[in-house]
Amino acid sequence: MDVKNNLTEGPILQSVLAIALPIILANFLHTAYQLTDTFWVGRLGTSAIAAVSVSFPLIFLIVSLGGGLSVAGTILVAQYKGRNEQKSVDYIAGQTFLIVITVSAVMSCIGYFLAPHLMTLMGAEKDVFVDAVSYMKISFAGMIFMFSFMVFQSLMRGVGDVKVPLYIITGSVLLNLLVDPLFIFGYGFIPGLGVSGAAVATIITQGIGAVIGISMLLSGKRRIHIHPGDLKPDFPLIKKMFFLGIPASVEQSTVAFGMNLLIFLVAGFGTLALAAYGIGHRILGFVIIPTLGLSMATSALVGQNMGAGKIERAERIVKFTSLASFLILTGLGVAIFFLAPKISAVFIPGETETIRVSALFIRIMALTFGFIGIQKVLSGAFIGSGNTLVSMALSIISLWILRFPMAYLLSHRTGLKETGIWISFPVTNILAAAVAAAWFARGTWKRKRITGEIKLVAEATNEVIIEEGVNT
Repeated sequence: MDVKNNLTEGPILQSVLAIALPIILANFLHTAYQLTDTFWVGRLGTSAIAAVSVSFPLIFLIVSLGGGLSVAGTILVAQYKGRNEQKSVDYIAGQTFLIVITVSAVMSCIGYFLAPHLMTLMGAEKDVFVDAVSYMKISFAGMIFMFSFMVFQSLMRGVGDVKVPLYIITGSVLLNLLVDPLFIFGYGFIPGLGVSGAAVATIITQGIGAVIGISMLLSGKRRIHIHPGDLKPDFPLIKKMFFLGIPASVEQSTVAFGMNLLIFLVAGFGTLALAAYGIGHRILGFVIIPTLGLSMATSALVGQNMGAGKIERAERIVKFTSLASFLILTGLGVAIFFLAPKISAVFIPGETETIRVSALFIRIMALTFGFIGIQKVLSGAFIGSGNTLVSMALSIISLWILRFPMAYLLSHRTGLKETGIWISFPVTNILAAAVAAAWFARGTWKRKRITGEIKLVAEATNEVIIEEGVNT
């Protein structure tokens, strides 16, 4: 059977590539989206960049809290797709959409009205405060578009359709490249809105993408068809989906919060250390894009194969993607190890001491990038099987139990200073991968049956849909 229609059969390599490559490309495009905003806003000066920079962690934190809920939809849609139960796929998609949009509306209102207070809490200076608050308010006002497209991507990934979201993201990035300067600097009858213009441009481009995605879900032209009856709240099912998705939300938000705390720890050693950390962490962000794609692909593939009862194939997929992720990131790590000074110089040309310190940080962690690949892929496998609590636990162990305490002890209780923080990265990379591998080897993830837990709810709903005469 064609891999495009069924990810539970055929060569594993073909299935993995069919899902992972478009996701990896989409992740790179998301990064390009952010870089475009930074590029144009940077033309307004340092305070403008600072306004966006101080706003982003808070926006990301809110998105992390709500975005994890779409994970429940991805898992259930994937497993029902594996069982060839299209009516259940459509119904779960409708309920997922209902949940995420409702949550986004609530968070949008809360964020909009709390924006000034959040900026005060963050300690934004006077020359940054006004722009930062305006940027945040506009971003929160349009958050429903961001969440709408997010849930569209998640649902499409669950049924194995990752190319259409990629096409839409590509169009959004290209449109954003044109619209950003238009609203930031103004042209003709369009006034220049400065920093706020970047937020307006984002809402417009994400809004267009969201409308296209929602239209596809409602039209049934792709592999999901949401009917009006699918949008009627099913509170028992919603409760189960919340319990399934909340761990993912907690995982994402604790990572965002934890990384902010790590920045405070680094900042204690001065501007040089902070600059070096910023460069190294940016490099790390680019490096893990391939493994995030493999992790998401693994989640979708494991979900569909477990839904189809093909546990052994799911296990083979995880072992294959873990090895592939380890080898890819190790290769990148070796190359980056030797190129570290040159890479650092791209970000800060002429700053000899900063280049030296940042290159040291990059080299210290580079050779263990492969272990990050193992951890991320195994986390994706746990999510795909419905073990979202395990994935959350692994994330907390990695950051809060291993990395942050070790970084503090090595930097404050030894003479290593900021180098102690750098050393905490490779050590925890290895330890976290070992914990994840040991947990996976126990095999308890194989016994998780999410579709079985909500089977009666889905079947009863399908009967109602049939009785109401809704065509599928």
